[in-house]
Amino acid sequence: MSTFTIDPDNNITALVEVPEGAGRSNTFSSEKELAQLIADWPVSRLIEAWNSFAGVAPFQELKPIKKFTSRKVAVARIWAAVQRLSANAAEPAREVAPAAKPARKSATKAHRRTWARNGATEPGGSKKADVLALMKRPKGATLAEIVKLTGWQRHTVRGFVSLLRSKGGEKIESLRNAAGYRIYRVAK
Repeated sequence: MSTFTIDPDNNITALVEVPEGAGRSNTFSSEKELAQLIADWPVSRLIEAWNSFAGVAPFQELKPIKKFTSRKVAVARIWAAVQRLSANAAEPAREVAPAAKPARKSATKAHRRTWARNGATEPGGSKKADVLALMKRPKGATLAEIVKLTGWQRHTVRGFVSLLRSKGGEKIESLRNAAGYRIYRVAK
């Protein structure tokens, strides 16, 4: 039967036998001894202990948690996981470095300030200009047309139109057409 030790950093180690001179204060070899050892620990340390080995070889399928339902459940789950570390049952995990992926370089983009400083326009125009062009048509633009053009949600379009009125200095008319759809048009 293996003996396990746990250090202050919650690292759990499996030993075949306890070395001479090592204190028994942080060692355990059964679920009952583990329960006695961690009886005074705060629950947060139990969670840290679990999360320190969850997702690491040979515990890939274990997921990190935020809380245990009870201390008894915590002891049972930690003990079940620690059993895999048993020196006679588990083989040591091999250190395998992931294959290095070639670095992908992206084209450097000029910042918006650079465009503004140079007096250039943004590539492809802006959505504001596109929406204003739609609303300057004699028949205006329906809410559905603006949503289709920009990909925005309807409430976002309504907020945008509100900002054009209040802070953009545009005179926007909001009407309903014969079919009952909302139409936005720049007043002349």
